[in-house]
Amino acid sequence: MRVNVDRDRCCSSGMCVVNVPEVFDQDDQDSLVRLRQTDFRPEQFADLRLAAQLCPGGAITVTEDETAATEDEPAAAGD
Repeated sequence: MRVNVDRDRCCSSGMCVVNVPEVFDQDDQDSLVRLRQTDFRPEQFADLRLAAQLCPGGAITVTEDETAATEDEPAAAGD
């Protein structure tokens, strides 16, 4: 999973920091989003997706790796 932040779209709401403080922070000078880490654990994936959905400025983009997406999905019947 990859997470990108677009500081130009950030409106400084802080929703990302509230939901995933170990990953997101706000800059002390302009309060814009910044990443605290770039390697994510599988147990963080749902929270990262939620942070992207809740971001009012659409500043957070989550890109799923093929293996991460399939690991989260239940196996189909007969697999």
